[in-house]
Amino acid sequence: MEVSPPPSGLEAEYESLFTADSLLFLHELISTFAEEVDEVLWLRVSRKAHLDLSGGLPSFLEHTAHIRRDAAWRVMPVPPRLQRRHVDIGDLAPCNTQHFIKALQSPAQGIQVDFDDGNCPTFYNQVKGIHNVLRAVYNQLHISLCVLTDVPHISQAPVLMLRPRAWNMVEHNMMVEGREAPGPLFDFGLLMFHCGRTLFENKSGPFLYLSKVESFMEARLWNKIFVWTQQKLGLPLGSIKASVLIENVLTAFEMEEILYELRHHSAGLNCGLWDYSASFVSKFGHRQAFLLPDRRKYVNMEKRFLRSYMDLLVQTCHRRGALATGGMAALLLPQDQLHESYKTVLAAVTRLKLLEIKAGVDGFMVYDLGLIEPMQKLFQLHTDGDNQLHCLRNDVTVTPEDLLSMPSGGVTLYGLKYNITVGVLFINAWLSGNGLFFYRGQVEDSATAEISRSQVWQWIRHQIQLEDDSRVVSRRLVAELTEEVKVELSSVCPSVRDKRNLPTAADMFLEVVLKRDFPEFITTYLNQDHTFLSSQSTGQVEALDIHIHHPKL
Repeated sequence: MEVSPPPSGLEAEYESLFTADSLLFLHELISTFAEEVDEVLWLRVSRKAHLDLSGGLPSFLEHTAHIRRDAAWRVMPVPPRLQRRHVDIGDLAPCNTQHFIKALQSPAQGIQVDFDDGNCPTFYNQVKGIHNVLRAVYNQLHISLCVLTDVPHISQAPVLMLRPRAWNMVEHNMMVEGREAPGPLFDFGLLMFHCGRTLFENKSGPFLYLSKVESFMEARLWNKIFVWTQQKLGLPLGSIKASVLIENVLTAFEMEEILYELRHHSAGLNCGLWDYSASFVSKFGHRQAFLLPDRRKYVNMEKRFLRSYMDLLVQTCHRRGALATGGMAALLLPQDQLHESYKTVLAAVTRLKLLEIKAGVDGFMVYDLGLIEPMQKLFQLHTDGDNQLHCLRNDVTVTPEDLLSMPSGGVTLYGLKYNITVGVLFINAWLSGNGLFFYRGQVEDSATAEISRSQVWQWIRHQIQLEDDSRVVSRRLVAELTEEVKVELSSVCPSVRDKRNLPTAADMFLEVVLKRDFPEFITTYLNQDHTFLSSQSTGQVEALDIHIHHPKL
């Protein structure tokens, strides 16, 4: 086994994480499941090809109808710490130590500890983030940045909902048996090896979010990984609990099957507005019938296809005794509570979250810590008890037509330029090692970047005419607007490094939206692009190169 030097400044963290025993565990985990990871990714390609070649549409699966018809089965009840999670903090990249500590000190009931949407997976960020989780679990964050900090014990702090990377991501800095490691297994393996037992003994986990699952077969694989891991670590069956994000149109038709596959390990299902909307472009974007209009003007949770999806998710979860959680409020509260804009933002978040509460969700996420207490009060005002599992939503009947019904509407110049801006700024953030950024009063992450670049690609593909004038969304128009955006942003970017990256980010955005074939995920594109990789090799990121010649080291 050969291990290269650690990321600069993280020598002690590196030594703590990459012990001989943890490397053996990672090797066994990855080598055991690597082929099955490949298989679920091939299944995605196969399903997409079948839909394209047949012109067919997804529907509820015939060969699993017996699972949906069987009214008797339920998921195992979740532990007490998961039964009342009205408000979680979302998109929290744990490599940001100060933000992580503030979240642990907050009155939130949970924290989405995010190695996916809100995190840029540089090796530095992964090592720092996983080590910070370890420090939180072992109550070692009270001394941080040379300052004595009051951080609650892990059994009293908001519960950690650990979100590893999705299947589409690889870890370039680890090689196992001659191949790059799957990103989610790298994250999951280190987190479980170092923290799983302690979280379990403190009745505080291990609890997970699973991103970008596209079929019940992927849930089945995760279940096998959980069973194997629990056996290896000496944990009882069902110790691991996972909430699956239903953020792909295909999984909307397989929610019961996903719960069934994870019935010993399920913490429920979660709604994700923008990734879910972007998946329509990913799967059907070349079809005129699936044209998604301007998201800023015409797409929200009140539209038929999204409301049906949320209603079906709540009904499915509660029918099976599982928790249903809503999305994340991305709006940021102004600092001045007396300013009129503060009331406006709070009212907007309240209106949207009240829709989810009335739909029956058991909780949702916010990014701004200032929204935690107002949203908890909103839950207490409109619900009774720890959750809404009693709300069975027997009034709901959702058909495939409901789930596949696109909202009407067109494309505005403002919406087009907004999408370009979000796409460029997200790529710019990645080149600086950040997984999110703030723009016009809200947080933007890979989910909003995904829907933004998806819409621009689709509007070019279908040559959509703008509502504002007679211009068509074309290669030339998008290139001109991208140049405008670059010039405008360069005058307001606070960081010299950011300004230097902006031209590259703009060029990379154009490359993505002008491709003949739709890139499946913007994060996959970025994570495999030489520009991103080279930007990390000159920064705080070094490589871990593991060559395991013998399974017992």
